[in-house]
Amino acid sequence: MTPAGETAYVDAIREALFEEMERDDRVFVLGEDIGVYGGAFKVTDGLLARFGEGRVIDTPISEAAIVGAAVGAAMMGMRPVAEMQFADFASCAFDMITNFAAKSRYRTGVGVPLVVRGPSGGGVHGGPFHSQNPEAYFSHTPGLKVVQPATAGDAKGLLKAAIRDDDPVIFFEHKFLYRRVHEALPAGDWIVPIGKAAVRRADPGVRRHRRGGRRPAHTLPARRGDDPLFRRQDEQGDPAARGHPNRRDRRGGRRRAGRALLRVPGRAARPGHGARHARALLAAARGVLPSECRQGLPGGEGAGRVLTRWSGEGGRW
Repeated sequence: MTPAGETAYVDAIREALFEEMERDDRVFVLGEDIGVYGGAFKVTDGLLARFGEGRVIDTPISEAAIVGAAVGAAMMGMRPVAEMQFADFASCAFDMITNFAAKSRYRTGVGVPLVVRGPSGGGVHGGPFHSQNPEAYFSHTPGLKVVQPATAGDAKGLLKAAIRDDDPVIFFEHKFLYRRVHEALPAGDWIVPIGKAAVRRADPGVRRHRRGGRRPAHTLPARRGDDPLFRRQDEQGDPAARGHPNRRDRRGGRRRAGRALLRVPGRAARPGHGARHARALLAAARGVLPSECRQGLPGGEGAGRVLTRWSGEGGRW
């Protein structure tokens, strides 16, 4: 139950779609079961009744066709929002997204103002084919912006910014947050800029970087109290919750905080998006880190350990 006066994460996304479709006739949505059914998670519920079949398009079960049609429409001046019923199946449209939409501006000079959005992440008993966080596949592709909002306000403001962007944006919504995260949202037309980190709580001692579904979960006192590294107030940043953080955001946090820890959304234990932020943080901090922590860094000696574990016993690196 959402408290009175507050907006749930899922409703904030729906509000963003409604407002942008009202504001700009070029905006339309397409995807599987998004019209009559209102979407698998009811994100698009009500859009068909308000905007009609011409702007709310139910498609066959073909992610390649959905994104391919959206790319063509975007190149002709429209602003499509293509829904992947589950982010896992964006892989079926990988070629259209990474080899065409992302490269179009650089190859042809024609931008592709396209948003590919959909639910990602686990924790809802979705099984192995409906629970992935595939953001790393796309964040390594030049020409794409990847967004993972962590709050209802960011979900709404970032989606509005993504729709107005002149280049393709991948917008993943952690499904665990849909009806668990809510907040009071400001009135009027407003956006959250893509690519600017948000400092949630400031402290000179520790800086944590999180995004997507991890930020709300790790602000719970019971969770924070379990880890000796976080038994005091710390500085919390949402770097990728708002898209890629710029280097000033990362280095500024390193200068203010003697310790940094990256928490990435729950997914397979393989190098990915979080590793890029870890490498940037360590590269910026190379002059102040102990020598054993500098191995494998740009300009460092050897290609050994890049990260060392924090030891709770005695608080040592």
